[in-house]
Amino acid sequence: MRLLHKTGYFRAPEKTRALFDGSWLESGDRAYIAGGDIHITGRIKDMIIRAGRNIYPQELEELIGTLEGVRRGCVAVIASPDPGSGTERLVVVAETRLRDPAGQEALRQRIAEASRAILPDMPPEEVILAPPHAIPKTSSGKLRRAATRSLHESGELGRPRRRVWWQLARLSAAGIGPRLRRGASRAGTLLYAGWWWTLLVGMAVPVWLLVMALPRRRWRQAVVRRAMRTFFRLTGTPLAMEAEAPLPAGAAILAGNHGSYLDVAVLSALLPGPLVFAAKQELAGQRIAGPFLRRLGTVFLRRQDAASGIADAEAALPVLREGQHLVWFPEGTLTRMPGLLRFHLGAFRVAAEAGLPVVPVTIRGTRAALRGGQWFPRRATIAVHIGRPILPEGQDFAAALRLRDRVRAAILARSGEPDLSHEHAVPTVRPPGGG
Repeated sequence: MRLLHKTGYFRAPEKTRALFDGSWLESGDRAYIAGGDIHITGRIKDMIIRAGRNIYPQELEELIGTLEGVRRGCVAVIASPDPGSGTERLVVVAETRLRDPAGQEALRQRIAEASRAILPDMPPEEVILAPPHAIPKTSSGKLRRAATRSLHESGELGRPRRRVWWQLARLSAAGIGPRLRRGASRAGTLLYAGWWWTLLVGMAVPVWLLVMALPRRRWRQAVVRRAMRTFFRLTGTPLAMEAEAPLPAGAAILAGNHGSYLDVAVLSALLPGPLVFAAKQELAGQRIAGPFLRRLGTVFLRRQDAASGIADAEAALPVLREGQHLVWFPEGTLTRMPGLLRFHLGAFRVAAEAGLPVVPVTIRGTRAALRGGQWFPRRATIAVHIGRPILPEGQDFAAALRLRDRVRAAILARSGEPDLSHEHAVPTVRPPGGG
């Protein structure tokens, strides 16, 4: 019987290679289908072939296990090759506590007679009486017939084996290395997170004070850009940027995907020139974030639904008339799961009505560094791709729709994440950036 390819044996590459046939896994079971159900009849490696007949050992093992003097569930019927004839010999291995030769010989006779009841023409060539616990079993108590056969052929069957405590000690010793590596990795992760937050909090206070004190917006934005670059450098977070074309010299909307709270910090560190970010109106009322964002020229959006074009335009157009670049996250929210959500229409209605280009900005890696709804940072490489500006093909609602679809398609193609635009219910986290 074959199953789909999953995995292999633990620390046994040779057995694993023999287990697979291309993309299929040979389960080693024999079975038949009846009424649409699969019925397992036995294991191929346990089946014994004698005189053209298939012998399943379970029936004979159960019968011998009922004999007096035999430990129930401790009987293994195996096939051992006969070098002289080139055929297989039927061998019965039964555990018993009997020690006197006469009792053991009588038990052998009873086993042979019981075997003839099932195999009248093929009695076992050899009956081995082994001491308790001589037959190897799995952790769940199943017989390991192949291992029993190997022990028999090597002459080790029935010999005293290492005690359980010794086996447990060896197993524990083998696991010390992996446990130490996992512990060291976990400790490194915790230390990194502690350093990350210490640095962030330590930098936040002086940056906030400088932004509040400096008289010019360009200076304030320069302080934030320098601080973000320093933060990512000191936290060992590689930043990379690729641009298909330079950013427009005049006003433009930069539309980006939103996967993490770090997106604003990354764009502040990488994108050239003064930037203005769009954020949700709720942030304007916060006692610390509100004044800070207003000093940076943040545009606060009053709504997020599809009908928010007019309200968004009233807030965004004054900034765009100044010839600045407005960074907008049209998803409007972020999720823990990878994927690009539907885009709200506000940014594209503003661009269409004002005749402004929209630049697709694709951010990768921030979700791995800091997931939405979580505050435990991890090491990651972050990359930003700047696409070619896309101009609206008109000023009406249909033109805004076409512009949105083109920008979203460009970002989706670069994001490396699935398209979640058709998902009806996606758990979301409210981010600082709006849209």
